[in-house]
Amino acid sequence: MTGTIVFDPLLPWVAIGALAALAILGIVLALWRGLAGWALRALAGLVLVAALAQPAYQEEDRAALTDIVLLVVDKSASQTLAERAGVTDEAAETLEARLAARPNTEFRRIEVGDGEGDAGTLLMTALTEAMAEEPRGRIAGILLLSDGRLHDLERAPDLPAPMHLLLTGQEDDWDRRLIVKNAPAFAILGEPVTLTLRVEDDGAAPGDTTTPLDISVDGAEPQRFTLPIGEDLDLPITLPHGGLNVIEFTVPEAEGELTDRNNTALVQINGVRDRLRVLLVSGEPHAGGRTWRNLLKSDSSVDLVHFTILRPPEKQDGVPVTELSLIAFPTRELFLDKIDDFDLIIFDRYKRRGILPAIYLDNVRNYVEQGGAVLIAAGPDYASADSIFRSPLGEVLPAAPTARVVDEGFRPAITDLGERHPVTSGLAGEDSWGRWLRQIEVAPGEDTEVVMSGIDDRPLLVLDRKGEGRVALLASDQAWLWSRGYEGGGPQLDLLRRLAHWLMKEPELEEETLMAEPTGQTMRIIRRTLAEEVGTVTVTRPDGTTEEITLDEVSPGRFEALYRGPEIGLYRLAEGEEEAVVGLGPAAPREFEETIASGDALEPVIDTMRGGVLRLASGVPSLRDVGEGRPAAGRGWIGLTPREAYETRDVRQLPVLPAWLVLLLASGLTVGAWLREGRR
Repeated sequence: MTGTIVFDPLLPWVAIGALAALAILGIVLALWRGLAGWALRALAGLVLVAALAQPAYQEEDRAALTDIVLLVVDKSASQTLAERAGVTDEAAETLEARLAARPNTEFRRIEVGDGEGDAGTLLMTALTEAMAEEPRGRIAGILLLSDGRLHDLERAPDLPAPMHLLLTGQEDDWDRRLIVKNAPAFAILGEPVTLTLRVEDDGAAPGDTTTPLDISVDGAEPQRFTLPIGEDLDLPITLPHGGLNVIEFTVPEAEGELTDRNNTALVQINGVRDRLRVLLVSGEPHAGGRTWRNLLKSDSSVDLVHFTILRPPEKQDGVPVTELSLIAFPTRELFLDKIDDFDLIIFDRYKRRGILPAIYLDNVRNYVEQGGAVLIAAGPDYASADSIFRSPLGEVLPAAPTARVVDEGFRPAITDLGERHPVTSGLAGEDSWGRWLRQIEVAPGEDTEVVMSGIDDRPLLVLDRKGEGRVALLASDQAWLWSRGYEGGGPQLDLLRRLAHWLMKEPELEEETLMAEPTGQTMRIIRRTLAEEVGTVTVTRPDGTTEEITLDEVSPGRFEALYRGPEIGLYRLAEGEEEAVVGLGPAAPREFEETIASGDALEPVIDTMRGGVLRLASGVPSLRDVGEGRPAAGRGWIGLTPREAYETRDVRQLPVLPAWLVLLLASGLTVGAWLREGRR
């Protein structure tokens, strides 16, 4: 129960002040004139001014409220190093017991784990959210049990009471970490990409100057190098293949270092081709030849060399050669010296006319067997006696001509195998495709893949592998009708793009492949196959344990499953003869970028309320009461500021000057002043 005098003025304080000034002026005038009742007049004026202020005695029934102490416990990944987790739990239990024993005190325990994704330790975010749920006037202190490594310092709140950091870790801790400073998401095949590596020793390091470095690509046997410590090293790397390349850098764990979790860095780079170099060989001018040329030239990533036979030897029109030829076409350079520079060679309605010697075509055959790609767009020339099939190149072509040309309209169709093949699966709108008007009858060879058919289910698009390379045969020269929109057209651009990428062995278009698309710590496992079913995928985690994952068929020939990895690192996938590797998580987890316990980052925030930073290695500090603004930490102790907060349950007011008393006093004093002055 407490009491105090309060005022509830009838007039604004300015008006009351003016009236008081007027009364004082009258008293001064009375003194100047020597009136004997001036004192009684002054008392009467004081009573009236006080009455206008309406003083009252207020009595409150108060209930004391407890002080609140926020105990923030860091449970992030860096707190699992060494003995930090055990030390933190023991200190938290000790502090909880001491806070529970303090009179008029209660505590709130807030545990902070790792942030979503790779956000790190969000101590200040958790503290801000906890303070928003408590009255600031009751918070007597904030205790942080952490290694001091946080990643949201900019969200530090305005503190209402002292904050103390009880630091885990030892003063002699040291750690070695590997840093990849620049890791591009894409790199051009055949061109080196430079990665900058750095190894740093933090804390009480032993003073080594070099360390071994192991580099492994796609989980292969690592190669070992020597890396200087504390210096940037520019490492040029040429990607071995297109698609996702997983590069793992590892520094062996040194004796006595805090952890090896930051000794490994995963870099995932997609290998892409700089430009697609295409050689288009047209046997004769026709509408389809212009379409092929326009289609390839429309893609800025394609470098096209177009070789067209405009004047075959049998054409004798009497025009002098000197008036037809500007320069000789470099056939020898293209087909002998520079043939390996091309990613794809297309023969469009080409037949033997003696212009390209057999040795040139034999060189193209060798080009295929050594890993090159050839596409044949066949017209009536393919069924003739001068067919390119009857040249040295015929040894690698996937289908032989029967010499029959069928001239009638038909709508191309995708075969059952084509529904599962990556070149043709999912091509939209098959029922609305326009017709083609001619097809060359061919007989596919053994082990070839017929993915499209035409008239009476005759093979239309045939694929095959020869040696290290690949070949494709389109048994019609009418594909250009799609690009012209004939009867609605069709997906010629998509078909050609997929066909070219399959011929060039892009991993995404392999018939039999196992791959994974990582997103954070989740990956989408994809198994593409021509078979009707697939087995389970064996996932080998970074710690060596395995798990079997069942895939679901999402489209013909494509099986998928989502898998969330329990930890960051390199995962190996296997299903049958197919294998893949993928890295989950960031190249360098944020929680392990800096692992040495330190209060340097939090000191500016702690100093605002004169808190302290103490190591738990020296024991759990005692708790003391300190006044607001006083030093709140010392050797072996930390301070809490009692807030003396209360809750008002009832309020009663008693007027100091009731109206009747004001009237009595004012009138009495006024009459007394008049009588005294009249008597004199």
